[in-house]
Amino acid sequence: MNLTADQTVEILRAAGEPTRLRILSLLAAEELSVMELSRVLDQSQPRVSRHLKLMADAGLIERFPDGARVYYRLSHDAQARRLTDTVLDILADDEGEADHRRLEEVRSERATDAARYFEQVAPQWDQMRSLYVCETDVEKAVEQAAGPGPFDRVVDLGTGSGRMLTLLGKKAKMSVGLDLSQNMLNIARANVTQAGLDKVELRHGDIFSTRLPAESADLVIVHQVLHYLNDPVAAVAEAARLVAPGGRLLIVDFAPHNFEQLREEHQHRRLGFSDEEISGWLAQGGLQAAAPIILPPDREGLTVHIWTGIRAAEHVRKIA
Repeated sequence: MNLTADQTVEILRAAGEPTRLRILSLLAAEELSVMELSRVLDQSQPRVSRHLKLMADAGLIERFPDGARVYYRLSHDAQARRLTDTVLDILADDEGEADHRRLEEVRSERATDAARYFEQVAPQWDQMRSLYVCETDVEKAVEQAAGPGPFDRVVDLGTGSGRMLTLLGKKAKMSVGLDLSQNMLNIARANVTQAGLDKVELRHGDIFSTRLPAESADLVIVHQVLHYLNDPVAAVAEAARLVAPGGRLLIVDFAPHNFEQLREEHQHRRLGFSDEEISGWLAQGGLQAAAPIILPPDREGLTVHIWTGIRAAEHVRKIA
């Protein structure tokens, strides 16, 4: 649907100020918080916030909370985005160079902080991985279950370090990763940037209420998340809701086991899931369960299953 004349004028008026053009240029590179924009622009947070509010009200950009912070990104409305891209395309090539250099400094510091945090949790992660099959084998099986692509939209719920995004992101036109941990999102941002992926959104989000459109993704992934949750049934229902006609949901988790120490040492609430349990949840979400991929450990430990739910392809529509 095309913009009306009044809508077009409102958007152009919202963009028609030097600082706002600088902000749009920065947000075209990645989503940023008010604090990060304030630092790059060397302006106060209240002043930057006023510019952001005006552009958000006009539909040029989108605002979303991320814990104690608020992040902004360019609008996903096709017409607003087209207009923004046109405005940025006609700017002189050297406009905003200093801003983008300062943005690189912010990225570098973010990567350093993420690496420091990763070092703190790495021993725990290594201990976990030693309990089950080699992660390389798991990733190969995930790629097999996902299919060759390409994908219009990939959604990774509980993205953690963003490994599923970096594994499958190059096959996707765009990807979205949600997580409740700001620290893990920072790690994911660093990993996604290092992988050279520029069509990835990382959001602070709740797996039980993603606020993403129904049937909007042709591949949804829930990788090693369910066993931490109080209500895995609700999480599967929300994940299934996102699957587009002809698309699929991949759930990667453990088969039932007796490693009771994982409750105390690693905050697991569930000690694995049966095939019947997951298949039932997939059916409740309107998905047809495929035969699971089973990955036993190299030695005594945890068995990983990859469950796939597929939505029937009738009335396939283009993903917006």
